[in-house]
Amino acid sequence: MAIVKLDILCFGAHPDDVELSCSGTVMRHIDLGYKVGIIDLTQGELGTRGSAELRLQEAEKAAKILGISCRDNIGLADGFFRKDQETLLKIIAKIRQYQPAIVLCNSEIDRHVDHGRAADLIEEACFLSGLRRIETQLDGHQQEAWRPTSVYHYIQDRMQTPDLLFDITPYMDRKIESIKAFSSQFYDANSIEPETPISGEFFFDFIKSRAIEFGRNINVKYAEGFTVRRTIGSNNLMNLL
Repeated sequence: MAIVKLDILCFGAHPDDVELSCSGTVMRHIDLGYKVGIIDLTQGELGTRGSAELRLQEAEKAAKILGISCRDNIGLADGFFRKDQETLLKIIAKIRQYQPAIVLCNSEIDRHVDHGRAADLIEEACFLSGLRRIETQLDGHQQEAWRPTSVYHYIQDRMQTPDLLFDITPYMDRKIESIKAFSSQFYDANSIEPETPISGEFFFDFIKSRAIEFGRNINVKYAEGFTVRRTIGSNNLMNLL
């Protein structure tokens, strides 16, 4: 398996988590010349609509819209993955494979139980990945310890007070396009599948209104919000909005 060194690695408990919550941030950094990848922890097989196979196809379509360098799926059990040694080692191996400076991952508090669980799992794996006595392998070769510099949690369904807001104004339309790549999950007037909290006709109004609310706080049109467990620093106040 080829090693692709990434600047930013995004984790999502389910395919579409990243698109819904931080795809504008992803696209902006790609345009700045950074390499970005996505790892979906599960195939979303417990989802009310669609299927695991279909969501994998949709994830590949969304990846092309975003322009990311790579996308993996670890195949953990949707709804039932736990923070145990086996699972942590799988995540650590991926962090060491891609060696990101920054990790973006699920919201620490949210409506879906997998989101908070994934947030804690990724945060702990990022720390443990830096311990050289924890051994992992890739293609039969011992991996080196690697700890990302920063872990940011994107804000999902439930509103939280962000520690960081990122301007995504030029990317809002393409963000919506990337979300709609997961067409099985969202509004379709001809669908006969059950309704879900995200399949309603006005769900995309919610996505835009959240981005507008975040943007208003930093005097831009649209923004995405993140929380972080450690204090954020800067070496140039003139770059802050």
